Amino acid sequence: MTISWGNLMRTLQYGDMFRQGLIVTILLAVVTVFFGFFLAFGLALMLLSDVRPFRHLEKIKTDDINKKKRYDFIARFNPVKLLAGAYVQFVRCTPMLVQIFLVYFVVFGIITLPKFTFFGFIQFQRFFPAAVAMALNSGGYMSDVIRGGIEGVDKGQTEAARSLGMSKSQTMMKIILPQAIKNILPAVANEFVTIIKESSVCYTIGVQDIMFNVKSVQSASFIIAEPLLMATFLYFCLCFPTSKIIQYCERRMRASDKR
Repeated sequence: MTISWGNLMRTLQYGDMFRQGLIVTILLAVVTVFFGFFLAFGLALMLLSDVRPFRHLEKIKTDDINKKKRYDFIARFNPVKLLAGAYVQFVRCTPMLVQIFLVYFVVFGIITLPKFTFFGFIQFQRFFPAAVAMALNSGGYMSDVIRGGIEGVDKGQTEAARSLGMSKSQTMMKIILPQAIKNILPAVANEFVTIIKESSVCYTIGVQDIMFNVKSVQSASFIIAEPLLMATFLYFCLCFPTSKIIQYCERRMRASDKR
């Protein structure tokens, strides 16, 4: 397989298709990170929850050591944390492609979506399932990041806030979260870069992203290598500047912490 200047010029004739794919990829990444963040925040709160319906069992006194261990084990049972943990492990232990197929063919095989286009070329019935699947995946990964950011805030600040009469929700919203968000913003921004690259698998369900248009150009022109080089260039132009902006913001945040 050779690369020629003539084939590259022929590939550039499909510039409108690549432009549309670029728009779809960026929009898909933005929507994914936005909704994935809120899902991750909810999952993080579930992972940090202390919902124990059988808490009273740990107060039961008995001379039987084995029975006491069973009571303590049941008292630690947290269904909310268990559910969130199971979801996170499912996301982490299954491929992105499988998750997209499950959402598109199973979930939205039952739910009928309206068929229309927006921006003149984006098919809603394909874009929406892809965005949902990507957000569900991203939320599972970011939940641990957010949980770590919340746990990273000094516990003494929580105790000080509670001693001043603030409720748990007030302490979380006014004391913990502002500091936790500062800690997790670089990781969330890095997730945006990751989503840009991982969105390339969405072409398998007909989402008109960069890779979908690469396949279309290859089919129309019978040129293989040059469209792939174009896709490589576009992904690099998206990810490299974003990574540098993230590094710049991280340096500024570290500098502000030293003041």
